[in-house]
Amino acid sequence: MARTRNTSDHHCVYVVYLRDPEGDGKAGYYVGMTGLTPEQRFENHKKGYKSASVVRRCGERLVPRLYEHLNPMSYARALAMEGALADSLRKRGYKVFGGH
Repeated sequence: MARTRNTSDHHCVYVVYLRDPEGDGKAGYYVGMTGLTPEQRFENHKKGYKSASVVRRCGERLVPRLYEHLNPMSYARALAMEGALADSLRKRGYKVFGGH
């Protein structure tokens, strides 16, 4: 069943794969939310525009299989989902940045 899209549902959560963010040889993830598309937001991170330094330095690629099915959503839902998604990844043993 397709989700009904409300006009206020234009926010997204996204996940970025990080290569060796702590210099210990282990990968990690960055979880964020945006009013842009995940692709536009990742590009801004890499260009240094309103970016998280860990994504600018270590961000390799987006991981759509972890978030595509969730988007789009309202700002309030995206804010809550950002934290829930980060917590879920942490509980699975991954090093996670962002996810405020």
